[in-house]
Amino acid sequence: MKTIKCMMDHLYWADGRILDALEESKTKNKDLLKLVRHVAIAERVWLSRLQGKGSAQYSLWEEAEDLTAIRTMFEENAEEYRVYIEGLEESELDEMIDYSNQSGVPFRTSVRDILSQVLLHGQYHRGQINRALRTESAEPVQVDYITFARL
Repeated sequence: MKTIKCMMDHLYWADGRILDALEESKTKNKDLLKLVRHVAIAERVWLSRLQGKGSAQYSLWEEAEDLTAIRTMFEENAEEYRVYIEGLEESELDEMIDYSNQSGVPFRTSVRDILSQVLLHGQYHRGQINRALRTESAEPVQVDYITFARL
């Protein structure tokens, strides 16, 4: 549990850093905004599944124009994940969660694997965002775990 909690703390930190970089860049790149919104919505989708709720109401790839609304989503996600994880016992990490994906296909996945998916998915897309920022001649932001761990 200690590792998962620490990695989730990194996720919250990295989400904030990437939003700061996007705001500082003043980008109007719709694909970048859509991508960062996708990360926030995906976090919410997985949390809904962990909580035993459906996720069909979420659209993963909608346009986004407002970083303030996305920041609010990330902050709400962080708070809800903190509450969820604080109530989670080590023995529950291997419990299986039944859910349907966004296309309605049924799946069964462990809590541990879902949390790993959330952690890895966000880092993957933050890398894509950083690369796009560099392409736009903006400064990418350091979001590596090792940088976070040194704080």
